[in-house]
Amino acid sequence: MRTAPFARFEWMIAWRYLRAKRAEGGVSVMTWISLVGITLAVFALIATLAVRTGFREEFVDTILGANAHVSLYSAQYMTESGAMSRDIVEFEEMTDRVAQVPGVIRAAPLIKGQVMASAQGNTSGVEVFGIRPDDLMTIPRVADPQESWGDIDRFGAEGVPGIAIGSGVSRELQATVGDVVQLISPNGVKTAFGTSPRVSNYEIVYVFTAGRYDIDRTRVYMPFTEAQTYFNQEGVADEIEVMVEAPERVDALAPSLLSAAGDQILAWTWRDASGAFLRALDIEDNVMFVILSVLVLIAAMNIISGLIMLVKNKGRDIGILRTIGLTEGAILRVFFICGAMTGLIGTVLGVILGCAFAIWIDPIFSAINYFSGGQAWDPSIRGIYALPAKLQLADVLSAVALSLGLSFIVTIFPARRAARMSPVEALRYE
Repeated sequence: MRTAPFARFEWMIAWRYLRAKRAEGGVSVMTWISLVGITLAVFALIATLAVRTGFREEFVDTILGANAHVSLYSAQYMTESGAMSRDIVEFEEMTDRVAQVPGVIRAAPLIKGQVMASAQGNTSGVEVFGIRPDDLMTIPRVADPQESWGDIDRFGAEGVPGIAIGSGVSRELQATVGDVVQLISPNGVKTAFGTSPRVSNYEIVYVFTAGRYDIDRTRVYMPFTEAQTYFNQEGVADEIEVMVEAPERVDALAPSLLSAAGDQILAWTWRDASGAFLRALDIEDNVMFVILSVLVLIAAMNIISGLIMLVKNKGRDIGILRTIGLTEGAILRVFFICGAMTGLIGTVLGVILGCAFAIWIDPIFSAINYFSGGQAWDPSIRGIYALPAKLQLADVLSAVALSLGLSFIVTIFPARRAARMSPVEALRYE
């Protein structure tokens, strides 16, 4: 008899077969194994995609929030005294020209140098950034950090030789706001007997946590004019720090910046600095997606085993159903529903678990970190302080599509075998 596809009685028969009796315990076990396997595979896929997206976003955000999007610096040239130099002499004019380029948020001259910091009997190597106070206020991860201590408005205040340091530097030196830090530079005062180290004391007026271990551990900000004096760079700048509206399209803006900056100026974008790491992340993302897709396929393959056992156990029932008039298509749909329901339920449970993991990753990770003795995440290696996760609809939909697609495809083969079973052969020995 001809009926509409997926009629009510087909669902009733499929539901009856899914509720395996005690004598058919093997079918029930295989169904549960398939269900649990698909649930865990989908959970792992969604959790991995969420962590991947969160990690990449957090990494890029900390780069863009505390570093220049583009650094403009001079090519090496010979001074009038015959020495080789990369100093930017007309940095004020260059900064003004670059700031006028469409798409540029700000441009600021910088003095950079590596020195030794000492306080409370502790020493640590740090990188000093000489910057104007107004420009420091526009660095997102410094002016509005995760955590901060002190008053950033005191940075560069008249009569206060204050500096701003990262929380990692503060921890290494065991110094905080109000303490005095001694900075020691090997390139100090030039005398008739050579160059002697320069030693200067500065009060800590501001401590920040930018969210990147390497930044918090090494970064020290000093007022621009003070840095010029300290590093013997009076009247010049080492580079021009540029921030743009669309950092993702910084490569397209670089030619305009170079044109505005003038001759003998080179550009170094944030993509140049972190491009290798980002490309490694892309490769890792693709490999992880393929591996987890194979896990979903393996879990879906268990449906075949369960359905084959179900078809074998229900051979007599199939013969009777065919005898009373059910078509091959009806039999195929009955067993397709049996396999598809397993895949559908497993996928739904996996989505729920995966989304819950991404939403509550902080307490989950805190518990894991507690039971592992605090060694589950080392920020000195990872670069960030916690494991981030961000749910995206596209990631969830891709996991759902992959799981349901594989579950439906593998279900067709044993369902077709059941549909093509001859009623005569099925009932011959009954």
